Amino acid sequence: MSAPDAPATTTPGPRRRTPIWAVLTIALGALLMATSATAVVGGKLLIDRYTGRIQQQDLLAGAAKVSQEQKQEGEALDGPITMLLLGVDERGSRPGEMGSDTIIILHVPATHDQAYLVSVPRDTWVEAPAFEPSGYPGGESKITDVFRAGSRNGVGRAGGAQLVALTLNDLTGIEFDGAAIIDFGGFRDIIDALGGVRMCVDQRVKSQHMRLVDGEPTWLAEARELGGGEELWHEEGCKRMAGWEALDYSRQRYGLPNGDYDRQRHQRQLLKAMVQEASSTGVLTNPAKIDRVITAAGKAFVLDTGGVPIADFVFTLRGITANDLIMVKTNGGEFNPAGFSSTAAERLTPESMAMFDAVRTGTLDDYLLANPDAVQRE
Repeated sequence: MSAPDAPATTTPGPRRRTPIWAVLTIALGALLMATSATAVVGGKLLIDRYTGRIQQQDLLAGAAKVSQEQKQEGEALDGPITMLLLGVDERGSRPGEMGSDTIIILHVPATHDQAYLVSVPRDTWVEAPAFEPSGYPGGESKITDVFRAGSRNGVGRAGGAQLVALTLNDLTGIEFDGAAIIDFGGFRDIIDALGGVRMCVDQRVKSQHMRLVDGEPTWLAEARELGGGEELWHEEGCKRMAGWEALDYSRQRYGLPNGDYDRQRHQRQLLKAMVQEASSTGVLTNPAKIDRVITAAGKAFVLDTGGVPIADFVFTLRGITANDLIMVKTNGGEFNPAGFSSTAAERLTPESMAMFDAVRTGTLDDYLLANPDAVQRE
C-alpha cells in the first residue's frame, strides 16, 4: 500500500456546480451532461445515447408512487423525490440468489436543492410480505436476507429489489419514485474510469475480502488457492484510491468501533467522493474519460425511474452539487440490538422511525432542523 498523500492546500474559489449527470451516476446509474436548462435541451442526444446502455427493469412493484400525469420532457418533476439504492455482490453467492449488503434511501426534498443519503442497516430485523414470484411465503429476517429471498427461483435481482421495496414500504410507508441496483464489480470499474477517487481513512482496518499476493491485491478465495498471501490493511490518512481499494475500504465493518455504522458512513463518503470526482475539471474537459465512465456505469446499474423520462430527472435535479449531498445517521449511528440471543439483529429506534416518516411525508428538512445530531459530520 502506498503512503497517503499529503493534505492538499486549496484556495477558496467560486462554487462549482456539480453536473446532474454526476449525481445520477449514484442515483440512477448514468452520467448525463447537463448543467443548466439550456444544457438539458442541448444534451438530449447525449441523454438518449447513454441511457440506452442502462438496463431498465421494474424494481419497485407495489412500492412505487402513483404515477403523475406525464409531463413534456425537459420539465421539472413536482414534489419530493425518493430513490431506493441497493448494492449487490454476486461473488460467493449461491446459484440463483444473492444478498444486498448496502441499502440506501436517496431523498430529494420538494425544493430540489439538496439530496439526503439515509442508510438502512443491513441487520435491521423486518417482517417481509409473501412474494409469489420467488415462492417466498413471508416472514421475519434481516433485511439483507430479504433481497436474497426475493431473488430465488430464477427471479433474480429485480425480484430481490421488489421484495426489499415492499418490505420497506410496509415498515415505513415510504413509496419510491425509482430505484437502482448497483453491482459492486461495476462500481469499481466506474471509479477506475474516473481515474480514482480521493478518500480519507479515519480508522485503520484490515480487509476481510482481500489479501496481498506478491504485493498485488487479490480476492480472499483466490489468495487462499495461491498460498494465503499477506493481510491487507487500510492505513489511516488521505490518499487517492483506485476502484478496488476504495470499494474494499468502504465495505469493511469487522474491526471497526461501530461496525456496520462505520461501514455505512464510509460508503456514503465514497458516494460523495465519486460525485466530487465526476464534477472535476479533469472529467468535464475530457470527452474520452466521460465516455469511459458512462460506459462503465451502463454495465454497473439496473435502473427503474417509474416510467419518468430520465431527461425529466436531469432537469429537476440540475442544481444539486456535491456539497448539497447530506449524509444522515440511522439509529444515531449506533447498533440497537433486537434482543435476540441467537442472531446479531437490530431494530430501528423510535427516533429513526420518525425520521423515515419525515422522508415519507417530505418533511425531512424540518426533522433534521429539530434533530441536528442525525446529520453525519464528516
